[in-house]
Amino acid sequence: MPFIEKSTFRPVWYLPNGHFETIYPSMRRKVQVLDYQRERFDLTDGDFLDLDWYKGENRRLVILTHGLEGSSTRPYCTGMAKTLYEENWDVLAWNCRSCSGEMNRSVKLYSHADTADLSAVVHRAVATGDYDSIVLMGFSMGGAITMNYLGRRNDIPSELKAAIGFSMPTCLTSSVKRLEERGNFIYKRKFLGQLSAKIRHKAIQFPDQLNADNLLKIKTWRDFDTFYSAPMNHFETPDAFYHAASSLHVLEQIKIPFFICNALNDPLLTPACSPVHLAKAMPNFWLETPRRGGHVGFYPYREEKAWAEIRAVEWLKEIMAF
Repeated sequence: MPFIEKSTFRPVWYLPNGHFETIYPSMRRKVQVLDYQRERFDLTDGDFLDLDWYKGENRRLVILTHGLEGSSTRPYCTGMAKTLYEENWDVLAWNCRSCSGEMNRSVKLYSHADTADLSAVVHRAVATGDYDSIVLMGFSMGGAITMNYLGRRNDIPSELKAAIGFSMPTCLTSSVKRLEERGNFIYKRKFLGQLSAKIRHKAIQFPDQLNADNLLKIKTWRDFDTFYSAPMNHFETPDAFYHAASSLHVLEQIKIPFFICNALNDPLLTPACSPVHLAKAMPNFWLETPRRGGHVGFYPYREEKAWAEIRAVEWLKEIMAF
């Protein structure tokens, strides 16, 4: 039922396609960051996560999960944190392993399929005793981690009330194929370059566990997943990894209200990532598919706020008692 056919997003004429709508906001947006408190959160396996807290005296919290090779300091995270804080939410923007500006301690990095770290962050927030209501929100890969966490794990605390994902690759198999299209070379080159640099670093840290020579064999994104993503996450094949990383298979298992917003012209997503049939069948699944918007773009801004930030607040007001 909650398939939102008519989106309120209105694009600008000078960003003519999904590539412009993706790249321009990422390069040009500046957010006046609020003061935050960084916490070094030690994990049980000896590694750590860096958590950025925007704290007031609120009894409700939003936990933000960034996208692939992003961080808590990306404009889409800081902009959302600022908007939500002004709406009387505390915010916790956490950094996946290796993404906070300091390399993590273990050989493990992060992936769409790995929900253990998000679980640890959620339980850290619950353990403070400060919050009655917690909402999860993720961007791109962060949205996939969020929905996989909600659909695959059995340790969901009662304080979790809702979830939101923007520009979500719910079907990673199709998104990987989309990355190989000629028009997407700029994204493929950027992501593979950044991840390859981390693999080289890890190979120096852990020479007995990782071989950086395989980087020379990589021509496609699937090659990278064959040599690194799948084995580093304990999957025998990239297909097994893609299946575990695709939240499409577990959306029906999510019990709390959740909202996914994917632009139809997103250069990194396919129609499979926006399962209209599920939204029409599930009473707790809201799906919005603006005709335009790009990937985590949704420019222009109103009063320095991205449309995604305005839309997130609108939806939260709709489904939660204020």
